Amino acid sequence: MRRYLVRRVSQEHDADDLAQEVFARLLRVQNAELIRDPLAYLLGIATHVVREFWQRRRHEYVVFDSDVTDELCESPGNCSAPGHADQLELQNRLDAALSQLPVTHRLVLLLVKRDGLSYAEAARAAGLSVHTIEKYVVEARARLRVMLSDN
Repeated sequence: MRRYLVRRVSQEHDADDLAQEVFARLLRVQNAELIRDPLAYLLGIATHVVREFWQRRRHEYVVFDSDVTDELCESPGNCSAPGHADQLELQNRLDAALSQLPVTHRLVLLLVKRDGLSYAEAARAAGLSVHTIEKYVVEARARLRVMLSDN
């Protein structure tokens, strides 16, 4: 596991922290006996932990472009901030809605929609059947649709 993580984050101390997070998430699994392929399930968790790590890293740095700032100050009517604000609000609502999904539904939906895995690939990664993957994707999308339409 550690070697898998080191190859993906390149810093050993980060890999150690991520390994702890992977095993902490594994310990929170309520019905571990339902996992058909424990290694695939563990690697699925590790993949998500690494992806979240890089997403947090990407948001740590703020780029300041003085030329763009000067241009916006000279002609504030051209600013597209409302579009960005709407996008940010939608992203926050989606993140909040995703966090309310059951863990397995969220995992399956992210494997299929975000990571672009086929149902068969997602089934292997999550240790579930293809039928269960199909069912969870439909259920997760329906729940998200309801949660996002309520706001």
